[in-house]
Amino acid sequence: MIRDKIMHHGNIIEAAMAEFLEYGFKDASMRRIASAAGMSVSGLYKHFASKEDIFLTLVEPACEGLLALLRQEVIDQEHYIGTGDLSCWETGHDAKLAISYIYDHLDAFRLIICKSQGTKYESFLHDLAVLEEQTTLAFMKFLKNQRVKINDFSEKELHLLTTANVNAVFQTVEHDFTREEAMHYADTLDHFFSKAWREFFGY
Repeated sequence: MIRDKIMHHGNIIEAAMAEFLEYGFKDASMRRIASAAGMSVSGLYKHFASKEDIFLTLVEPACEGLLALLRQEVIDQEHYIGTGDLSCWETGHDAKLAISYIYDHLDAFRLIICKSQGTKYESFLHDLAVLEEQTTLAFMKFLKNQRVKINDFSEKELHLLTTANVNAVFQTVEHDFTREEAMHYADTLDHFFSKAWREFFGY
């Protein structure tokens, strides 16, 4: 029984991923997912309470992993800057790290970026930009406490620039870049934005 349940669950996940990628969340059909998974609709509901429940199962692990990666990067930066080593902050590989992770979980991020209308993830880019803005402000405060000299800056401008930075990263998904194209673009973004951020913050 346990083996059958695991097999059915795997079939559902595979069928649901194909369904959501094809139709998006709003137009996806539980009936089609059940049929593709080789079961009845009532059988499908024994595994998942709702269509959104299936969607969240497909995307939440990838999303949480990305957020954990970003949090760890801040922790690492604070550690090295706390020792007086500013090189980790000055180099800037944010886009490369993010895009590499995104392409390790590409189908999940295709769902989040392109197919999530009607779910809590439809505002993902905005929510991520707000989080990045809050994290940046906290990091700037940390730097000032470490007596690192930085420019005064407009928080309104920071919001717009952070939003532009986040959206730029996920353009690779929206424009269906190959991994090779995306990683080349990541280098371009890091080169472009690292210089821009240095100018903005004055370090």
